[in-house]
Amino acid sequence: MKIFFAALLAVCALQSSAQYDFWTPKEAFAIEVSLANAPSMKRLPINRNAITALAISGDFILGGTSANQGLAPFVFTASLSKRELTNFKDISESIPGQRRIRSGFSKGNNGIYYAGTIPDELSKGGGHLIAVKLNARGEIAIQDLGVPIPNEGIFSLTIDAKKNMLYGISYPTGIFFSYNIATKATRTFRDIAPTPKELHTLGEYLLKPDDYLCKALVESNQGLIFGSFPINKLFCFDPKNQSFQVLSDSIPEVWGRKSLGQVESWAKAKDGRLYGGNAGDGQVFELNPITRKIRNLGKPAMMPHIKGLAFARDGKLYGISGGAPGYAHLFSYDNNKGFFDYGNPEFDMVAPGIEQGIKWRGFRIATLIASEDGKYVAMGEDESLSQLLVFAVESK
Repeated sequence: MKIFFAALLAVCALQSSAQYDFWTPKEAFAIEVSLANAPSMKRLPINRNAITALAISGDFILGGTSANQGLAPFVFTASLSKRELTNFKDISESIPGQRRIRSGFSKGNNGIYYAGTIPDELSKGGGHLIAVKLNARGEIAIQDLGVPIPNEGIFSLTIDAKKNMLYGISYPTGIFFSYNIATKATRTFRDIAPTPKELHTLGEYLLKPDDYLCKALVESNQGLIFGSFPINKLFCFDPKNQSFQVLSDSIPEVWGRKSLGQVESWAKAKDGRLYGGNAGDGQVFELNPITRKIRNLGKPAMMPHIKGLAFARDGKLYGISGGAPGYAHLFSYDNNKGFFDYGNPEFDMVAPGIEQGIKWRGFRIATLIASEDGKYVAMGEDESLSQLLVFAVESK
């Protein structure tokens, strides 16, 4: 018995110390995106810069932010080669009354990226679909595509670029919708919206739409759309016959925490397999889009949330686990070796006034994305003053 308790204490000590491990790879850097008071510098202001959407287009990181209540978000670009913020646009200049861009960016044809907004007050219009175009200098052009569902925001979004179709989930009701980019036609479906009975159960656990609506959608190589819906279920939408199928396998869960099941992130492997992250318990799972069967891969760290997943050029799946009040941890997954927890990212930041460089720790990280060639992985914070953290990945 004494040996058992000694071993248990040793494991607990290792887990406790891992919480405060910092990871600083050689080819890594932080980009200063935000400052509290810098009128002479190109920076985003405080409380309007939580980085909740990311993409990488060539040399530029494309970002979308969320703001505190009563404030407006930004779309911005940062240069990987120059390691600095290059341009930004205040959403309120073209679309007033918006507060959040948390849908991520979906790449369409001709280098256009699509995202959705959530308004500051849902009763005053609704969230807008936007099309974002970058030029060679990273300058931003935003086109307003309108409101797909009145008085509803856009919580998650994905694209079938071949068919020029967007698919999303509304906020706070959870209505699934499709949007034809060419014809601007919108079609809505209430098949996966939570029922009154489910809303009552979720309310008993004091859960809000942010806690149970599907935070990410993914398109399979077969053109099917996968996501989650309450309570702890996965769905597949077939655009050919406009129908939904509830998967027989549920989101992997920890016993007694079923109500917290929610897909928070997706990544697609080269062979078409889908990898998802469960927000409630911080578990990663593999989904075969053909057989619709799920394999639970486990927890990369003893924390909830999987806020981002992306494959890099070394063939590994990278992700972010954890969040407030704990520290975010970067991890990777390899089919042969399993999970590896790198700890909390701590990268060097060099900017005007801090030319000597400082160590910047990403305690609260909300987004993670890989470049199209898989060379870079970028992460965005969701603090009151949020910055970008970037590291290079070696070839396989």
